[in-house]
Amino acid sequence: MVDNQTSLMDQRRAIRRLLSADDPADAMAIYYAFHHPDDKTTLVVAPEGSMHADGYIALSRTGIDLFRPLVTMRLPTDRDPTLPGQQATVDLLHQALDPGRPVILNIPARYLSLIQAVFDIQSVEYLRLFQLKPQHFQPIINVLVTRTDGPNNLPRFSIRSNQRGEEEIVATASLNWLSPTFAEIGVTTRPQYRRQGWGRSVVAAMAQYLLDLGLTPLYVVSEENQPSIQLAETIGFTDTGAREVLVQAFLRE
Repeated sequence: MVDNQTSLMDQRRAIRRLLSADDPADAMAIYYAFHHPDDKTTLVVAPEGSMHADGYIALSRTGIDLFRPLVTMRLPTDRDPTLPGQQATVDLLHQALDPGRPVILNIPARYLSLIQAVFDIQSVEYLRLFQLKPQHFQPIINVLVTRTDGPNNLPRFSIRSNQRGEEEIVATASLNWLSPTFAEIGVTTRPQYRRQGWGRSVVAAMAQYLLDLGLTPLYVVSEENQPSIQLAETIGFTDTGAREVLVQAFLRE
């Protein structure tokens, strides 16, 4: 019997050269390939069994969707854009994914045309990646912000309101994932409380927490969400220039 733990370690070793630990554009892929819980991670490497892979696909079970895996990848076409490289990519996709099974793909925008050629697409969301460097950070002090820890022991920064006679959380900044180098911040603000600066306050509190740990905060936002982009820029986040797409789809037969 193959030791699954050893096998996963070997796969991770084989794909390490495909990702840069210091590049924010690779940060999410690195998290799901190397730091997501082992029992919720499946790696498929090309060529299979290679010690120096040309590409891989990671399937991750997350809280985003209990029935559809989150799929991240680096494809052989990055190293070989010729027809053999494209065929190796298609073979890898069919090796990793079952035709007709719905998945959520979070991929570099450069893969979109290839994905559209072999998947049936249900939706596409174009994303911009921002990062925050310490010298650009604009702190916001708000005494209404409180910290709690979630079930996964990751912090949350929230603002509560009693305007309706009962306490409710009106803005929360949490972490989508956390790696040894980067962390991605997510923010939720109730619609009726937007444009009051509370979203900025909780994001700034989370950013300060991450900077104090020596981590680089990241912020991913839809290209169409101008209020969220302005929120990030007000705090000091800058556009990395990296573009991603979030695709809901299933592989064709």
